[in-house]
Amino acid sequence: MAGNSDRVHQGPGDSAPRKFGTFGGVFTPCTLTILGVIMFLRLGQVVGHSGVVYALIIVLISTAITSLTSLSLSAIATNTRVKGGGAYYLISRSLGVEFGGTIGIVFFLAMAISVSLYVIGFTEAFVQTIPPLAGNVTAVATGVNLAVFVCVYIGAGWTIRVQYGILAVLALALVSFYAGAASSFRMAWLQANAGPQFADGESFFTMFALFFPAVTGIMAGANMSGDLENPGRAIPRGTLAAVGATTLVYLSMAVLLGGACPRQTLAGNAMVVQDVALVAPFITAGVFAATLSSALGSMMGAPRILQAFARDDVFRSIRFFAAGSGANNEPRRAIVLTFVIAQACILLGDLNAIAPILTMAFMITYGLLNLATFYESITFNPSYRPTFRYCHWSLSLLGAAGCLGVMFLIHPILAAASIVAMGALHWLIGYREITSNWGDLTSGLILQRSRRNLLRLEEERYHPKNWRPMLLALSGTAWSRTRLAVFANWLTGQRGILTLGQVIEGPIEDLLERRDAQERLLRTFIREQELEAFAAVVVSPDLSAGIEALVQCHGLGAVRPNTILIGWSSDPQRVETMGAAIRLIAGLKRSVLAIRLRGEEEQDDQQDPWEAPLGSIDVWWRGMKNGELMLLLAHLLRQNPAWRSKTIRLLRVTDSPAGREGILKNLTDVLAASRIEAEPVVIVSQDIPGSIHRASRGAALVILGFEPPEAEHEQAFYESMETLAGDLPRVLMVKNAGGMELES
Repeated sequence: MAGNSDRVHQGPGDSAPRKFGTFGGVFTPCTLTILGVIMFLRLGQVVGHSGVVYALIIVLISTAITSLTSLSLSAIATNTRVKGGGAYYLISRSLGVEFGGTIGIVFFLAMAISVSLYVIGFTEAFVQTIPPLAGNVTAVATGVNLAVFVCVYIGAGWTIRVQYGILAVLALALVSFYAGAASSFRMAWLQANAGPQFADGESFFTMFALFFPAVTGIMAGANMSGDLENPGRAIPRGTLAAVGATTLVYLSMAVLLGGACPRQTLAGNAMVVQDVALVAPFITAGVFAATLSSALGSMMGAPRILQAFARDDVFRSIRFFAAGSGANNEPRRAIVLTFVIAQACILLGDLNAIAPILTMAFMITYGLLNLATFYESITFNPSYRPTFRYCHWSLSLLGAAGCLGVMFLIHPILAAASIVAMGALHWLIGYREITSNWGDLTSGLILQRSRRNLLRLEEERYHPKNWRPMLLALSGTAWSRTRLAVFANWLTGQRGILTLGQVIEGPIEDLLERRDAQERLLRTFIREQELEAFAAVVVSPDLSAGIEALVQCHGLGAVRPNTILIGWSSDPQRVETMGAAIRLIAGLKRSVLAIRLRGEEEQDDQQDPWEAPLGSIDVWWRGMKNGELMLLLAHLLRQNPAWRSKTIRLLRVTDSPAGREGILKNLTDVLAASRIEAEPVVIVSQDIPGSIHRASRGAALVILGFEPPEAEHEQAFYESMETLAGDLPRVLMVKNAGGMELES
């Protein structure tokens, strides 16, 4: 954790909203929620029934699931600008409003119900400390719930400050327990308590269900996302640190409890932790502090989820709860509803009855969060560039599968009912009238899904975050240059769509059969070269008209070419035609890529076309206008296995030594904002072409920006670009038409 991450940030003036750092905004609430009522009142029971070995397994399985979920949470949180709403916001922005809305409702209810869990835990400890109150458990719990409600209603800033003191009390209670357990530890007891001895009606899975809510506090920090100074930094660091620290606490406590007490005491005495401790009042204070802090954390988190969900206007009936109060936008209306739900659950008065319900709700939330990260990873969206790199899609899938499996192992009926309820909510949110016309089962499903997705994509408002390279690679003659086609395939980076287009010049009436034959040959070429591409062949009186037809008409709905790739001509006689084609494509608001291959690169029979050349990927930066697309194409190129080991270099030439450091900082900031790994390089020189030739002599690919030539200036444009490219063997020239943003 950063040294200054525990500060409460406040702007000038009393009305400025407060922002919290890693320690205060994430680590502290997560730790206090995890080390709560279960640790003090039920961990002994888990060890007594399950034995030390099974208890350790329960702790490890539980924390494994939350650890995998924390990795997924960290990946998503560092890939987007996180706003208020925690898990709801993250899931809805990845899996869509149907899943997000479903989880918003479920997670809000789970958090609201967990308030009652912690309040009941506090009440149990309180009435045991003051026995005359034993007959008024519901009244005491109601009073505690009301006190928690009032604290949170005042504001989150005060509540988080109180949690610092609570964390100190909790640490003191743990020290007291460890000291007492060490002095009472007997190896004979540890050996006797090693194996399980379940009472009637109890099993490994009932104990798991009882314990698992203890570790569900990992979302406490994420739920405060709207109140954090830097959520993308604070959520991963604070959450993972809290998971690691609390896992060590639970593992060590399970072993010490097993060696400090006989089995009967562990299984039958809810206050065994207090009896073992060196100073019993410290444990009492710890129980009060932990349960109250957990209740406060849940009472703070649940309303913020509901507020964010209401603001998305999925259900107009709950729009009332979208309103915020004060400079900090406190969700006071949602706080009132949370209090009412918690109070209703308090009437159950039984931790064991509430725990399995909470387990299902949290499992579903964690499962969908893992699923969201999994889908973000496997869809290869160029906008998915999390700065947290320690979450592979397989870990997210394992986390989601683990959540589903544990749900059914704990309580199959309740798990099935939970999934059915989730499915009903998902259907309600995403309801559409769909008429099914069944043909072949497999192809019918694929066709219907494709049809629905294309129509839905047509209705969706475009956002730069979803930009993908829809590449149309053009050839005026037959596709005989395999290297050019392979480069086109590489540039899509398995993220976009590639079409190989060909223009046959002449009268269409005389060339229809040739067009069909040429299209068949092109499909054969694609299949033989194992390209992921489509074929498109048109007949046109001249090249310009053919290009215009392909660019305007090729594609379906929103899936149309946004980037056109052409080969840079080495024939000076074709300069005017090439310049006119570039000007036409740019005029049609498409990005233009012109690839220039020289030397052996022009001879397909001299090398394996799928073998990536040696060297770096050099992007010569001249500003954001073309630079955004240039840098993203370099990133996409490196996603191919053959290019994965290549280094991207972001280079710029300046004639001023004094400005070098400023330019270097600017390039570093561009890379940080784009979340693309590259090496910034600034060269001080008066000779720009010479600097490019010398610096990129050994590059695998050089990427340069350009502007289309004006009419009758094609020759000057050609000579200018040839001067920049020199004798470099592989140069990609880029003109960006927009539609994408590096920071998306």
